Amino acid sequence: MLVEDKIEIEMSQSPNYHATHPTPYPAINALLHVLLSDVRTVLEDHFVAMYVHGSVASGDFAPQRSDVDFVVVTADRLPDEMLPALEAMHARISASGLKWATRLEGSYVPQQALRRYDPTRAHHPALRVDGSFAVDHHGIDWVIQCHVIREQGVVLAGPAPRILIDPIRPDELRRAALATLQEWWSPMLRDPARLHSSEYRAYAVLTMCRALYTLQHGTVAPKPVAARWAQEELGERWRATIERALAWPHGAQSDDVDEIDEMDETLGLIRYTIERSQQFEIPTPEEEDEEGDRSHR
Repeated sequence: MLVEDKIEIEMSQSPNYHATHPTPYPAINALLHVLLSDVRTVLEDHFVAMYVHGSVASGDFAPQRSDVDFVVVTADRLPDEMLPALEAMHARISASGLKWATRLEGSYVPQQALRRYDPTRAHHPALRVDGSFAVDHHGIDWVIQCHVIREQGVVLAGPAPRILIDPIRPDELRRAALATLQEWWSPMLRDPARLHSSEYRAYAVLTMCRALYTLQHGTVAPKPVAARWAQEELGERWRATIERALAWPHGAQSDDVDEIDEMDETLGLIRYTIERSQQFEIPTPEEEDEEGDRSHR
């Protein structure tokens, strides 16, 4: 056993340990302690590391709308016969009564696939936010998630995420943001069924703010930070729409007329974001590599 593991075990036996570690939220820490223990039991030698990311890691956790995002790094691709045990484990945790147990969302990613995104190696077991468990394709937005994990991820066990994930360049983030707008959000202009949910409308608005922030700055900001930036950057036209999203669920509308108006506003912001994204001149990976070669001559 490594010295670091011995220290961790000794620390974890302190009665106040899980009140303050690894996040500022005691109830989430209790849940993560159970999750980590159960994951290690199921995976055994396949386990490499586990990180928390998203709003829990960035300090912007909002109890009424945030999920508890995690990623488990595995030594290699998990054998198919192990997946039912993971699914049953997550079902037990979801039914445990632990606070936030039904808000877990995460993926099991081999360390080789985690190092750099490759769409041909992007099918990984995942716990979805609705509690279902399946092997899902991780789209281009996973580039953004990997950046967040690398820069902000909270270590539950294993090496620091910077050791396992290569640096992601600003234009890589811009290309991922642009592709996500085209692949996921553009079709929603034709089929906005998801936007009938006030929660999803708030999510959509804040995601548009973060996409614009990434395109402008080449980095990823927490959604509330990106939203405040967008209110200033985009001016009065979208200020109230963004404010309602930040205030959700307290800012959600309840009657049908207001819901229709809010849907129209959300679709308008999605359309505006996609149109504005076309104004950014983002080099292709080949152009970026050529520029890097010239700079090193």
